[in-house]
Amino acid sequence: MQETDKLDVQSDTELLSFWVDDQEYTVDVMFVRELRGWSRSTPLPHSPDFVQGVTNLRGTILTVLDLSSRLGHRPIKASGRNVIIVVEIRGTTVGLLVDSVSDIFSMPPNSQQSPPDIGANSSHKFVSALLTIEDRLIRVLDLNSVVSIAPVNAA
Repeated sequence: MQETDKLDVQSDTELLSFWVDDQEYTVDVMFVRELRGWSRSTPLPHSPDFVQGVTNLRGTILTVLDLSSRLGHRPIKASGRNVIIVVEIRGTTVGLLVDSVSDIFSMPPNSQQSPPDIGANSSHKFVSALLTIEDRLIRVLDLNSVVSIAPVNAA
C-alpha cells in the first residue's frame, strides 16, 4: 500500500438542489429519504403557519412543512407540480413542500462558505452555508433549524 492510500481523505458531499420562491437551496442527500409528488395534506388546528398539515406515508403520519412559508417567503399554492422532499433528521421524519427539485451534485468539503452574519435578520439561521456553482449562489439549508417546530421570532 502506498503512503497516499493511508491518508484520510474526505469525500465529496452529495447535495440535492431544489427551488423555493425562485430561490435555489440544497440539502445533503444523506438526510433525504424519498421524493414524493404533491398530495393533499390534512391541516391540524393551532399548528404553526408553516405546517401545511399531515399525510399518510405508508401507514406513518408525516408532517408536511411549507418550506417557502418556513423560510419567510409567501406560502406555496400547492399543485401537482410541487414536490415533497421527505427528510429525516435527529430521528424525526418530515416532508418539505418545495416548488421543484432540480439536480443532485457533488461538492468538495472545502467548497462551502459560511453565510455572512447579518445581525437582526433572523432568516439566515436556516442557511448553514453558501455554495458558488458557475454563476449561481446556492444556499445550504440547516435542517436542524428548519425542522425544529419551536416558534421563530416574528417581525
